[in-house]
Amino acid sequence: MTETTLDPEDRKIITLARSARARNGVPEGAAVRDETGRTYVAGTVALDSLRLSALQTAVAMAVASGAKSLEAAAVVSEADAVPADDRAAVRDLGGPATPVLLAGPDGTLRSRADAG
Repeated sequence: MTETTLDPEDRKIITLARSARARNGVPEGAAVRDETGRTYVAGTVALDSLRLSALQTAVAMAVASGAKSLEAAAVVSEADAVPADDRAAVRDLGGPATPVLLAGPDGTLRSRADAG
């Protein structure tokens, strides 16, 4: 899937994730979209007693807000891949076919994979 064929709703969650990363000055920003179309946006949590990736935090926010499923997830990061633990969090709520988008800090889509 190229930038030009990216669904507008998927483009939106990449933009939200990018904004969270920039606004909070964190290594990663993430956003997820639930079954009703609501979005949850988060950055990396790095406290002495709690460490969560941006995507884990966004999934936790969705769960805490009553989401029953996920339609899609996006991460903006300098990383080359979305870690297995992050994909597992998406899979737990959205199922194995939930798309997980990875974009660079400039918002350019790098990869799209199922939570699997």
